[in-house]
Amino acid sequence: MTRLILAPLAIMAVLTIGVGLLITKVLQTTTLIANDEGVNAQLAGDRTAYWSSITDVVSGLSDTPVIITATALLVIAFRLAFKRWNESIFLALAVFSQSAIFLLATVFAQRKRPAVEHLDPAPPTSSFPSGHTSAAVAFYCGVALVLTVHTHRYKILNVLWWVIGLGIPLGIAFSRMYRGMHHLSDVSWGFLLGVVCIAVAANALLFRSVITEKKKKVLST
Repeated sequence: MTRLILAPLAIMAVLTIGVGLLITKVLQTTTLIANDEGVNAQLAGDRTAYWSSITDVVSGLSDTPVIITATALLVIAFRLAFKRWNESIFLALAVFSQSAIFLLATVFAQRKRPAVEHLDPAPPTSSFPSGHTSAAVAFYCGVALVLTVHTHRYKILNVLWWVIGLGIPLGIAFSRMYRGMHHLSDVSWGFLLGVVCIAVAANALLFRSVITEKKKKVLST
């Protein structure tokens, strides 16, 4: 398990901290960061009451209490539905690992929020990476992956799972930028962080259990 879980997650944590320090300590005065700020300035300049309320709702889909509660409920639901713990532990690991790396990175990176009006309360130096985005990817895409594994014969269902599973995190990423809470680079790395945590957890728990089950079926026939 150390080779399959701890080692790749440790590498991702080091990379996340390194990129955060690179942004805050080396690239602060570069055109790259200026362009990053420019995206937020443009979004803030185009705000309307309607889209501010919409993005508030969408952003809330990845608030910490929502993700924790939803993860806990699905851990129980997956255990009851699939009669094993693999899917439940996979989802819990994906969500927990991205959160741990996010929190660790914010301590070191200390990136300031975009220089626009912030529509949500939050610590002023926890911009990199976007925890809302990484949590959304880990949870919603993680659920989509579990459902896809169990409905792989039904293409329409698989498309539906991933339209929802990817659509919500993308909507959250946009909402966090629109609301002045994160830069484009913050949500981009947050998305990557969530994907990596899903991949690590799936490789260690989800896919291996599926392969084992297939082998058992082959041997029993």
